[in-house]
Amino acid sequence: MASAIDEVTQLVLRERQCRDRGWWDQMADCFAADSTVDMSWFTGSGPDFVRESERMAAGGWGGHGVHRLSPPVIRVRGNRALAELPLTIEFRIPVASVEADLTSYARSQYRAQLLGGSWRIVAITSIYERDTLVPSVPGTRLDIDATELTGYRPSYRYLAWFLSRRGLLPRPDLLGDDRPEAVARQYQAEAAWLAGTHQPRAGDLAGT
Repeated sequence: MASAIDEVTQLVLRERQCRDRGWWDQMADCFAADSTVDMSWFTGSGPDFVRESERMAAGGWGGHGVHRLSPPVIRVRGNRALAELPLTIEFRIPVASVEADLTSYARSQYRAQLLGGSWRIVAITSIYERDTLVPSVPGTRLDIDATELTGYRPSYRYLAWFLSRRGLLPRPDLLGDDRPEAVARQYQAEAAWLAGTHQPRAGDLAGT
């Protein structure tokens, strides 16, 4: 019989696999009904996140991002579990007439609970580390007006620029390694939730 750690590991990996492959029904089955998601382009419920992901993929407006995953770290306490999943999000995008590769480095924190005999995701929160934007063909050049990048934080500068060009401006207060105090508070909140001592605040998406 699989351990709780094995089951939660497969849960978070399956959610990302389904997102990349467009397996929307299977992706939806990973989430609890009252789950929450907070990341660069979306803030809201888990079920709405799946629907918006499908809409984005169908419309092509967000580009096709592929997730390269590293092994997650899982902690389990009773019917609750925390997972941290390091990942890289890769986009191939046009910059003017030049093909480019945008790579965003992040880690996603998952809260999972054992509900009705199965583990389900109850929250996802992303922490952004850094990103890069380079031409995909060596020797070509990307012409970007540096003023377009003004005001974007270094933890997700090019990702914010890319999304804003599609009419979707990420919040300026997302969690990122350039703001270590906020990240430290997030880790404290996750640990308190796992221990069952977390008291959710109004508007606290991670307060499941």
